[in-house]
Amino acid sequence: MSDRGFVERLWYGDDAIASLTRAVLTPFERLFGGVVGARDILYDAGWLPAVETTIPAVSVGNLTVGGTGKTPMAAWIARGLATRGAHPAVILRGYGGDETLVHERLNPGIPVIAAADRVAGVVEAAARGADIAVLDDAFQHRRVQRLSDLVLISADRWSSDLRLLPAGPWREPLKAVRRATLVIVTRKAASDHAIELVHQRLSQIAPAVPRVSVRLAAGDLIRADNAQETRLLDSIDGATVRVILSIADPAAFIAQLEQRGARVRASVFSDHHPFTAAEVEQLAAGFTDSEWVICTLKDAVKLAPHWPRLAPPLWYVSQQVMVERGVGGLERVLDDLVRARPKTSPTAG
Repeated sequence: MSDRGFVERLWYGDDAIASLTRAVLTPFERLFGGVVGARDILYDAGWLPAVETTIPAVSVGNLTVGGTGKTPMAAWIARGLATRGAHPAVILRGYGGDETLVHERLNPGIPVIAAADRVAGVVEAAARGADIAVLDDAFQHRRVQRLSDLVLISADRWSSDLRLLPAGPWREPLKAVRRATLVIVTRKAASDHAIELVHQRLSQIAPAVPRVSVRLAAGDLIRADNAQETRLLDSIDGATVRVILSIADPAAFIAQLEQRGARVRASVFSDHHPFTAAEVEQLAAGFTDSEWVICTLKDAVKLAPHWPRLAPPLWYVSQQVMVERGVGGLERVLDDLVRARPKTSPTAG
């Protein structure tokens, strides 16, 4: 079993071995929870200070390890700010390099700054003329003061058994959403019932925090080496599709394709997998008789530079943000951020 397969089974499996392993890890889970709790107490009390920046910031984060749709949501927020006349910049850790490239592809012209130190990243953004900082995956990075904290929770991966690392995928307990400005419940393939289960639990845990629902819908097929060439996603109906994935929640993406009638055969790698040229060549060699070879945009930015010219074309599918419930809450966040911008350029003398 691969490392990814082991972790998926540990966190989400309902068999006896997975349950036993989680039980064995419980002391480490409690230790992790204690460290996280102590850190939050220090920030809440002001003993660990948050740095005030010259431009307002909004955090788009989550409580779990990946798979909630932070990148498409952060890109959507940045685009919404730009259409309101603001000059946003996206600041992210930049782990693996793929998320930086994805943001640049989704929003050409909006600066993307990779910085493990988010304070330094915001300073650089302001120096480059940005008047709002969009912090991708920064809910736990509390050193930067932010005007809004948006927390994403995936209905696709929801479970009633919420276990902290390492026994589960949760970085913080669910009650941490109480410090959020807005909770965004996301789904790719989850049912309406699954969405309602998440909302019900959130209404009990954090009744004062407003919530919205967002569908991350699979868009058109886009050719990885020529973004001008597109096909309707319905083109895969009835076809056998080879899929290459190195994302946090491959099951939800596969379900999206299967809902469009595709028969999916997937090659799944760990999240942020650094594909080598030799590895891509070997993968492509196994797809010579495939009608469709599909990946996500996150994988396309890594695979396309090495994709053999004579192999079947590589296509990717981006996730389109569709607000299903509570659009006014998101619009209000964007409007508040725009109003909070500096009256003059942050770089002005």
